[in-house]
Amino acid sequence: MTELLIRRFIKNGGDLHDPAVRAAYGRMAGLVGIVCNLFLCASKIIAGVLSGSVSITADAVNNLSDASSSIITLVGFRLSAKPADEEHPYGHARIEYLVGLAVSVMILVIGAELARSGVERILHPAPISFSAVSAAVLLLSIGVKLWMAAFNRSLGRRIGSAALEATAMDSRNDVISTAAVLAACGIAHVTHWMLDGWMGLAVACFILWSGFGILKDTLNPLLGEAPDEALTAYIGKKVMSYEGVLGTHDLMIHDYGPGRRFASVHVEMAAETDVMHSHDIIDNIERDFLQNDHISLVIHFDPIQTGDEAVHSHREWVRGLVQSISPKLTIHDFRIVEGKTHTNLIFDTVAPHGFALSDAELRSRIQQLVGQGRGDGMKYYAVVTVDRSYAPIPEL
Repeated sequence: MTELLIRRFIKNGGDLHDPAVRAAYGRMAGLVGIVCNLFLCASKIIAGVLSGSVSITADAVNNLSDASSSIITLVGFRLSAKPADEEHPYGHARIEYLVGLAVSVMILVIGAELARSGVERILHPAPISFSAVSAAVLLLSIGVKLWMAAFNRSLGRRIGSAALEATAMDSRNDVISTAAVLAACGIAHVTHWMLDGWMGLAVACFILWSGFGILKDTLNPLLGEAPDEALTAYIGKKVMSYEGVLGTHDLMIHDYGPGRRFASVHVEMAAETDVMHSHDIIDNIERDFLQNDHISLVIHFDPIQTGDEAVHSHREWVRGLVQSISPKLTIHDFRIVEGKTHTNLIFDTVAPHGFALSDAELRSRIQQLVGQGRGDGMKYYAVVTVDRSYAPIPEL
């Protein structure tokens, strides 16, 4: 069914990097969600009124909130596809995250209201009438929501949409909550236990849980979450695959919405190589990422001395000292300034976030180790800049 809808309603559905195609997927998901949820809401309201069940009515209101979410999704995908303009030079794709934020807040408000209704029914229980019609409506809802979960998950993974992935999760939770309502009605019908209020409260808790999950997923990219480790590893491996690249560091990735990624990285290359040749390699790397990965990558060129044995020897000595503090520490931009009375070793040290030592403490430890010398009679001073890693590249 999903593939049939894609072929029928989405032109050039395979061109996933085209913002217009991405918007078409979002519109289709929104329309399908509106139609399905309005149908289920109407069916459950009728069943809830006929049976007097607050849990079925609560489930109907949940479907109404899902329909409202689908409307917001529909509008959000349309707005996020707008091209960049003077006021928003990086485009409008982050609107998709704001859509998820709005949906999560609405879900939390509805969940809180339904929890209040469930508590009232627990305190003041009332008998409910369970019929074959009620059971059929709930079973139909479970079937439709199972399909919607698979549908939205498929589209979300296809276009890399956190909003649609969250919608799929919400549909899965609806299956669980509706099954709980069905179980409550069946148990009450057989045993006359008044579980309606408890199940209504359980449904509300599922709604609240889903809302908090979506809230977290949409807030993280807006606040600037750490990039996926697989992406940083891919960037590092691809950059290192180019001839002449000796190392990479200081990778930063900025997310301006799905399909709108900008990145910068420092690349170490031999200082002895002709600068025009190195610049040509860097141009090729940047063009490769833009054309094939749709990442706007800016590269900073760090020349390092490879033909000077003294520099290499001192660099490896300092690297060993730094990693004796922690194997997670790395160094780069190493250079030597020799004097008559002492030698300055100038370099940067990269520490991961959450590292136990403060910048000042780490700098002091390194300076103490370097100051102990290497047994050659020379006095060494370490001039250290401590960096914190924004997007660490895993060891390749």
